[in-house]
Amino acid sequence: MGMKRQALKDKVAIVTGAGRGIGRAIALAYGREGAKVVVASRTQSTVDDVAKEINDAGGTAIGVACDVGHRDEVFACVEKAVEAFGTVNIVVNNAQGFGTEADPQPSTVFVACEDTDEVEWEYTFRTGATASLWFMKAAFPHMKTSGYGRVINFASSSGQIGFEGNTCYNATKEAIRSLSRTAAREWGQYGITVNIINPALETRAFDKWKAARPEFVEALKDKIPMRRLGEPERDAGPLAVFIASEGASYITGQTFMLEGGMHTLP
Repeated sequence: MGMKRQALKDKVAIVTGAGRGIGRAIALAYGREGAKVVVASRTQSTVDDVAKEINDAGGTAIGVACDVGHRDEVFACVEKAVEAFGTVNIVVNNAQGFGTEADPQPSTVFVACEDTDEVEWEYTFRTGATASLWFMKAAFPHMKTSGYGRVINFASSSGQIGFEGNTCYNATKEAIRSLSRTAAREWGQYGITVNIINPALETRAFDKWKAARPEFVEALKDKIPMRRLGEPERDAGPLAVFIASEGASYITGQTFMLEGGMHTLP
């Protein structure tokens, strides 16, 4: 019996927010599937730990400290990927800042639309939609040259339905979906796909949310047909591998609802 074929063999992937949670799960899955992984997050020690996990398991990875809210750090991250591995084929824009740059928060802060803090609005957009655009712009020439590109951006059904008290987050997440659809239409001719994942998964940010609103989260599980919240390694990793693979080359501009059926929007 031959060796299992690795779905992402020799592809070069950058995963942001990869120090923990969904980003970490995707970075580990990519490492197992043969990709050369750039583990990107704000803290060097954290990304080094995840890169070590991948390398120790027989994969190939480097850790790059990158604050996605700073344009120069985003472009430098792509340059470091190219220096280390020769190109960039896959970008997963998973990182997202909350609160403000001066007072970052672990998750969204619920506030009425009319009370929206404009400093928070700016920071949420800069680390969300704008950071996604920066990474896409920086990686595009390399994807175009190699004729293989996969961009996976993260949004949320909270934005699709306009969940109350979540103005900044909802707006940047819907902006990310619109950006993704536009790039998908423009870049398909170069062999580049751009897709979106809307997750409902247990993560550190979600844990903070759960602590603030335990009744809401328990009720949420009852609304999910699968009767559970997703788990990053079990549920996000395999989907992100598929979207990044050859097998998904004819799928672009789509939103993958990784929510156990919570929303079945048209």
